[in-house]
Formats: sequence, structure tokens, C-alpha cells
Amino acid sequence: MDTQNFKAKHKCLLVVLSIFLMVVTVWFAVAIQNKIKEGKYIGQEIEAKNTITVSETGEIYAKPDLALTTFSVITEAKTVNEAMSGNTQDMNAIISVMKDEGVEERDLKTTSFTIYPRYEWQRVETEIYPYPPGKRVLVGYEVRQSLQVKIRDMSKIGDIIQGATDAGANQAGNLQFSIDQEDELKKQARGQAIDKAKAKAQELAQQLGVSLVRITHFSESGIAPRFYGLMEEAIGKGGGEAPQIETGENLVSVTVSITYEIR
Repeated sequence: MDTQNFKAKHKCLLVVLSIFLMVVTVWFAVAIQNKIKEGKYIGQEIEAKNTITVSETGEIYAKPDLALTTFSVITEAKTVNEAMSGNTQDMNAIISVMKDEGVEERDLKTTSFTIYPRYEWQRVETEIYPYPPGKRVLVGYEVRQSLQVKIRDMSKIGDIIQGATDAGANQAGNLQFSIDQEDELKKQARGQAIDKAKAKAQELAQQLGVSLVRITHFSESGIAPRFYGLMEEAIGKGGGEAPQIETGENLVSVTVSITYEIR
């Protein structure tokens, strides 16, 4: 009887062990198969989707509220001290005029200050032939100083330009018109562009007989061009009528591109 029980228990143990080995074998086989499938797709991109891309531009026109210009003083003299003294006197007078016109100190910026020697090429007078070459002779010095001015009161642009030239500026230019706070205008232009792009995508999907699923990509590019006014060089001091400056309008533009998955 004990022998029979032992044989039965042994037989049962063999059955359990066989089942366990079978399960382990199947598990390893499945794991290996999954690894093979994983390796098959390593380095491959996500399955391509059917998509359409639409682009639109939003544009907002607005009057500029900030002007930027540069006044320069160019002074020539025989000595450095003379050139420096004359240049400093005129530039200080220009800065004083700017402040009298209401330009704040934070809106005044010296952008360049240079001193150059001035040479002339002089011939050597002689009756001997062949004539000897001429020589370069130092005849003086030139001092240049430039002041960048931000003008926030647009009604004073002409008076400020005239005041600067009266005070001694003999070169003026690079007049630019911009908008001090452009972010809100860009936001409006972006919203306009997105609305137009969405409407375009809906229309295109209807024409193609497809459905829009979701947005898969978005990009934008914007431009807020500045208007550059042309100002002739003003040589000498004072005395004319203040120019009338027309600011016009600036264009703030944003272009968006939206990609949709379709089915």
C-alpha cells in the first residue's frame, strides 16, 4: 500500500513538473518573440499618418508710437583739443535741446565717439626731373560723435529734428518708426491667422471628402517691419523751418502653419 502511494505521489509530481516546464517554455518563447518584434522596429519612425497642412496670415495695421533717430556732430580742427572742444560744445547743446523738448534721459544714448587724424597728399615742388614723389602731411583732426534719440511724443518729431540741427548737428538720419508694445498686436494677428487657417482646413477637408482628426503640428513666423524715413544730411547750423514728418501706419504680420491628421 505504501508503495502504491509513493508511486501515485511520484506520478503526480512528474505531472506538475511537466506542466511547470511547459509554462516556462511558452513564456520564454513569447518573450523571445516580443523581443524580435521590438528589434524589428528599432530606428523606424512612427507609422506615417495621412495629413494635410494649411497656412494663413493675419495682418494688423497700427500707427507707430515711437520714433528712433540719430544726430551726429562732425568737427574738424587743426588740433585734437580744438576739435574735441567744438564737438563737445555742439553735442552738449543738442542734448540740452532734447531735454527741453521733453525727451527723457533714458531715451538718449551716445552710440559712437571717434577721433581721426586728417592727412593731405602734397606734391614736392622742384624743377629737377624726374620729380620726386609727394608726401602725406597731417593737416588736422576730425571728431565724430553720434547721439541716438527715442521720441515718444510723435507730434514733436519735426521740432526735435530742427532743434538738433540748430544746436549744431550736421548729420541726421536713420529715422525709424515702430510700435512700443507689439506683443498685443502680434497676438491679434496670430488669432486672425489661426481662425483663417482652421476655416481653410474645414473647407479643404469637405472638398476632399475626408475628416479632420486632430492637429499634429503647428508653427508660426511673424514680422513687424519698421518704417524707415529718409532724412537728408543737414550740413551747418540752424535756421530753417521744422520739417513735417508723416508716420503713416505699420504692418504687424503673423503667418501660421497647421498640420491635421485626416481619415
